[in-house]
Amino acid sequence: MTDERRVPPPVGVDPSRASIARVYDAALGGKDNYEIDREVLAQVAKVAPEVNDLARSNRKFLVRACRFLATKGGITQFLDCGSGLPTAENTHQIVQRVDQGNRVVYVDNDPVVISHGKALLVENDRTHFADADIFTPADVLGNDVVREHIDFTEPLALLQVGTLHHYTPDNGAELMKEYVDALPSGSYVAIAHFFNPETDELAQLAQRMEDVFLHSPMGSGRFRTADEIRAFFPGLELMPPNPEKPGDLELCDLWWPTGPTLRPLNQVERCIVGAVGRKP
Repeated sequence: MTDERRVPPPVGVDPSRASIARVYDAALGGKDNYEIDREVLAQVAKVAPEVNDLARSNRKFLVRACRFLATKGGITQFLDCGSGLPTAENTHQIVQRVDQGNRVVYVDNDPVVISHGKALLVENDRTHFADADIFTPADVLGNDVVREHIDFTEPLALLQVGTLHHYTPDNGAELMKEYVDALPSGSYVAIAHFFNPETDELAQLAQRMEDVFLHSPMGSGRFRTADEIRAFFPGLELMPPNPEKPGDLELCDLWWPTGPTLRPLNQVERCIVGAVGRKP
């Protein structure tokens, strides 16, 4: 972990306030976080010891979804909302491994993420960073960097992986409709989201985790129901999550896994789902 006594935070960063990106980084074992961020995880761990598995499941879904979009989906441009601070396997690494010409624009407005995003600009000329609020679609869709490097006359992938559960003003359906309306036919939307399964076994756990997240220094983390999450895909055709099921949401760890599941999923892993939808 970063030694806060010796490593000053970037300009604009308040280490006394938790950050969504830094909490996620801490859950993945990264070093770009502070004590306040780790405290959020410690609080949730009191009701769900496996809380870090939310981030791991989210990350595994991102990797498989991006690989699908770049190979089977034929997508060559990716708009990644809420890029965060992953320790490995960034979106651009995944999709440019398939084709070096694939374009990626990351969008975030967290000061630490912006600092890392600027470093990405040096890495290759197919990866770019836009400073915008992902919960204000008009700002993202009208951003100069986004408009310069994403062609909205051609299919693209819009990624909201591990982001929308931090949108708390309402159910978020209208927010996503604004994004979807701007996408051309043949585009895809990939979403991973904290999930309330509404079962006797798991509903109370999801509610307890939500209560802790909402009242933690981070202040966000909604566990929505299946119908609430499906509403994020207005007019989209959901892709089958595996050969045995029709298009729908699926637990992140079970969405087109790379091999057989050798152990039962724990309760926390059963409280995050993902889906990929295609715009006709």
